[in-house]
Amino acid sequence: MTRLSTHDAIIIGAGPAGTSVALTLARRGWAVAIVEKSAYPRRKVCGEYVSASNLALLDQLEIGEAWRADAGPEIRRVGFFSGETSVDAPMPRANDGRSAKDGFGRALGRDILDGLLLQAARSAGVEIFQPCRAVAIDRDGEMRIVRIQAGNETTMLRAPVIVAAHGSWEPGPLPSQLGKTNRPSDLLGFKAHFTGSSLAPDLMPLLVFPGGYGGMVLADHGRLSISCCIRRDMLARLRKHPKHQSHLSAADAVSRHLMESCRGVRDALESAHADGPWLAAGPIRPGIRSCYERDIFRVGNAAGESHPVIAEGISMALQSGWLLASELACAPGGGAGREAAGRRYEMAWKRLFSTRVYAAAAIARIALRPGNTTLMPAIIRNFPQALTLGAQLSGKTKPVPGFV
Repeated sequence: MTRLSTHDAIIIGAGPAGTSVALTLARRGWAVAIVEKSAYPRRKVCGEYVSASNLALLDQLEIGEAWRADAGPEIRRVGFFSGETSVDAPMPRANDGRSAKDGFGRALGRDILDGLLLQAARSAGVEIFQPCRAVAIDRDGEMRIVRIQAGNETTMLRAPVIVAAHGSWEPGPLPSQLGKTNRPSDLLGFKAHFTGSSLAPDLMPLLVFPGGYGGMVLADHGRLSISCCIRRDMLARLRKHPKHQSHLSAADAVSRHLMESCRGVRDALESAHADGPWLAAGPIRPGIRSCYERDIFRVGNAAGESHPVIAEGISMALQSGWLLASELACAPGGGAGREAAGRRYEMAWKRLFSTRVYAAAAIARIALRPGNTTLMPAIIRNFPQALTLGAQLSGKTKPVPGFV
């Protein structure tokens, strides 16, 4: 059985980017639908840190109070763990004119954050199709039709505005999805939660190890969130290492590599216990893409992605969704109006995010360079202020336009 549902906008993906668009448009009177393939709550490969520059936006989305109640402690120091080196420096305070208590970022598990955002969207009148997978987008005059499937049931959603908020990691049939890659240099993402760690609650260290980089942060309910990216060829070598059993899983290989390569990780996890299995995803797709192409708007990682080395993924997702919704809400109707909104949104996206994308790429190149697990620690030990500077370049102090 096939049914048809008509809306002003259809958002594909219910992560922070998609729900930010949906909430902003719905509260301005739009009829909005969200299509999300996963059932919630669900854990996700993500660093889970939210910069303080987003807190005014979270308040605007009406989840700020709930976020503050659940999120982990304020992160006042940025650190560096590599080999035997452990260095830290002050985290710069957000420069958005907010109160001192909101000057620093905090971390919240995606299993909680995404649920808060989706519930707020539902309360704002957004129609949620979940779990449903978008399998095709077709033209219908000035409108677009998104075909979605849930089991054997097919639904056709019709709207003039389609927003791709499905991320960049998973290939698929939609014109906004990227193809598969299988290159030795591909970066694969891994993430796990632990309880009982000894990591200082106000510290978020960058982890640098042969073939990859990562980060750790104390999130909600005492959970330590540890995430990392590792080159595909390095992972293959680790799984075949003579001292490891031939059946060693990718997650076990990554976990052992982290522990062996970073004393700071070993110390933090010495008495900790895993809270659930390791998750894997990827490859990641860093770079700036088109924000509006083939009549589809893109937000979050679908629009552009920084290397996770700077821990700005959630920030970019939330802010890009708000930027797009702000442009769409004031655009005149019709294709010309949407085209103009797409051009303005792309310019605004680049003004807000391009510096941090380029900065992240530069930091990642340094971290991934062969032999740099010796050189980079020496530089950081002698110039720890580089950690604070890196946090500034990554956008952690940059206010969101309209929220100063």
